[in-house]
Amino acid sequence: MLLKLLTMLTLRILLVLVLTIGTAGAQSLPGAVRLALTRAQIPASSVAAFVQDVDGTKPILSHNAAKAMNPASTMKLLTTFAALELLGTTYTWKTEGYAAGPIQGDTLQGDLILKGHGDPKLSLENFWLLLRKLRALGLRDIRGDLVLDRSYFEAIAYDAAKFDAEPLRPYNVGPDALLLNFKTVRFRFVPDADTKNVTVIAEPKPGGLEFFAAVRAVDGDCGDWRAGIRSDFQSNGGSASARFGGSMPASCGEQYWNASLFAQPDYVYGVFRQLWQELGGTISGGWRDGAVPAGARLLATGESATNAELVRDINKFSNNVMARQLFLTLGAEMLKLPANNERSAQVVRAWLAERKLDFPELVLENGSGLSRQERISAEHMGRLLLDAWRSAVMPELISSLPLVAYDGTMRRRLRLEPIAGQAHIKTGSLNDARTLAGYVLDKLGRRRLVVMFINHANSDAGRPAQDALLQWVYEGGEHCSNCRTPP
Repeated sequence: MLLKLLTMLTLRILLVLVLTIGTAGAQSLPGAVRLALTRAQIPASSVAAFVQDVDGTKPILSHNAAKAMNPASTMKLLTTFAALELLGTTYTWKTEGYAAGPIQGDTLQGDLILKGHGDPKLSLENFWLLLRKLRALGLRDIRGDLVLDRSYFEAIAYDAAKFDAEPLRPYNVGPDALLLNFKTVRFRFVPDADTKNVTVIAEPKPGGLEFFAAVRAVDGDCGDWRAGIRSDFQSNGGSASARFGGSMPASCGEQYWNASLFAQPDYVYGVFRQLWQELGGTISGGWRDGAVPAGARLLATGESATNAELVRDINKFSNNVMARQLFLTLGAEMLKLPANNERSAQVVRAWLAERKLDFPELVLENGSGLSRQERISAEHMGRLLLDAWRSAVMPELISSLPLVAYDGTMRRRLRLEPIAGQAHIKTGSLNDARTLAGYVLDKLGRRRLVVMFINHANSDAGRPAQDALLQWVYEGGEHCSNCRTPP
């Protein structure tokens, strides 16, 4: 009897050991990744990773995969996938111009109304084309105001300084149904090595902008071209000033400095006046918010690029402003109500439920990843990628992701490695988060999804660990025999 009990106890111990070893093997990070994390002083507890074949049923690697973490800009994968599915790949955004009053000859005896529908990329060029359409109709003089109909998105107070106390940075521009040119002024610096002068040009240059520049061109390597330039920006919303001094190396060539200096409606009005005057038109009034009144006459419509094209811009270059516009469009279009973040999150959660994707830890704030609150687990990001692989919009989504070593936010990474050109990877970066998620075609021709989240104060030093994981996946993952430790 005692022998039987000892035998049973031994078998149970062996079973526990086998299960423990198997679990540890499935959850432990590759050696090269662990070493890179150690060098970066990032504990494994601050890292989550998930790897699986797109046609597999179990993960190849799962480390802290159920832990809710800040995904940074990889959250854009959820927003863009949902938008491709719900809006369609050929969906476009319209910006409309209406006349509220009679047109007599070339004069509008009343207001001109611009109605926005949340175009994520209403560029200066596309806005000019819309105004050119109005001029082509014979309209020249506007005797009323420029009325801005921004009702497609709910009017909410927005603090551009809230995220990181950098309100003039373009990535902190708030969403708006009539968002023009990302609400930024681009200062173009053009050095001349012969004259030792730097010409600085503001594009656009709204009437409320006071602008002065006295920058010298000097010899030397480019390096950080802004280091020698003194800048002073002042803004009260309706008007702004920008002053530049100092020097920059002529070897840098033409460079750009973007700043968000105006309140949204003042910016639209200022740019409208500038372009309208350049087209030979006049406007006697100011601007005001309002809705298109009954009986207003539609004069011209501007149309954006397709959803698939804009999703490519969002993911390749991790454009936070465009992602927020897209996120809000989901709420406005699907619920037929003025959009806000809560309504859009409701739409995304309902869409996930329809696809039987249960992500209880998911926290959505604005859908862009420029957030301290947003959360998702590495496993569920992987499940999302797996679901996307089986979707009809899979080609559009994957082609929107940066191609390793070639374009987007991955263009400078792993350029001399065999994985170059073999993986589409979305990246994310905040002060305390560095993340990636996407697809790798390994050297044996197997497509694998990979997710890695680092949430730690030293996350900026975690890139070698992420690169090591990508190379481990490319070289065969669990069968990798020649994976190198990153330098």
